[in-house]
Amino acid sequence: MIKAIFFDIDGTLLADNGKVLPSTKAAIKQAQAKNIYVGVATGRDPVKVKELLEDVGLDMFVTYNGQLVYTPKQTIFAQSFKPAVLEQVTQFADAHNRSINFGTRNQVAGSRLMRLGQSAVVQRLARFIPRRFPVKTMQNVMQLVSFYKKDDHYEKMSILNQPIYQCMMLSPESETDLLKKELPDCGFHRSNSFSVDIVPKGGSKLKGIEVFLQHKGIAPSEAMAFGDHYNDISMLKGVGIGVAMGNAKRITKEAASYVTDSNNHNGIAQALRYYHII
Repeated sequence: MIKAIFFDIDGTLLADNGKVLPSTKAAIKQAQAKNIYVGVATGRDPVKVKELLEDVGLDMFVTYNGQLVYTPKQTIFAQSFKPAVLEQVTQFADAHNRSINFGTRNQVAGSRLMRLGQSAVVQRLARFIPRRFPVKTMQNVMQLVSFYKKDDHYEKMSILNQPIYQCMMLSPESETDLLKKELPDCGFHRSNSFSVDIVPKGGSKLKGIEVFLQHKGIAPSEAMAFGDHYNDISMLKGVGIGVAMGNAKRITKEAASYVTDSNNHNGIAQALRYYHII
């Protein structure tokens, strides 16, 4: 029996127009009426989650790829970077001239270029960028459209005096091995081909989900998760039912229990009906 459902946001809970489908909203209400917890498991920050989903009425929020877990009434889990590890990340970004953002509980700040990259419009366009698209070319293009100026050294930014839960850096997939070598105390999650979410080592959407489930006394086998990208794979495998959207990456579909229709064609409602949850 499913007692909790977690949704990725971009490409899953949101259609390509950046909105939640009416069928999805209705399905969520029906599930909640059966005393099922419904929420998100996302790489997004709390401010953006509220902006995108405030009218949906969700029960729990696993944000920053599992580093910050909360309900509308309480914080359940908060794991920020240790100062020494965060210093390694900023030094890497400065040494390689990489645009990077830093996420706190109440804001995301850092590179003006990366703030553009984290916008909902660019996130949707990113799905059409080839995996091997050169990151330097991407940075040059984004500089032109944003009238970007070089940021000051990141380690001087005042935001670093606050707890940082996730860093979002412009970085191609081909650089993954270098990141693992240079930043051994970090974990890396991707939802597009040109940037990477950096978290404390061991952090993931699945870990955040497990923290919430333990808090509520729910077994992983009693949870369901929906996703479409690489950073959703572990949670799809780690819960009782993992659902990949029809628009999901091939490897994500292979990790799922079920592949539903796309985020634009009532895929969430279809899957919940398939499993007789609604």
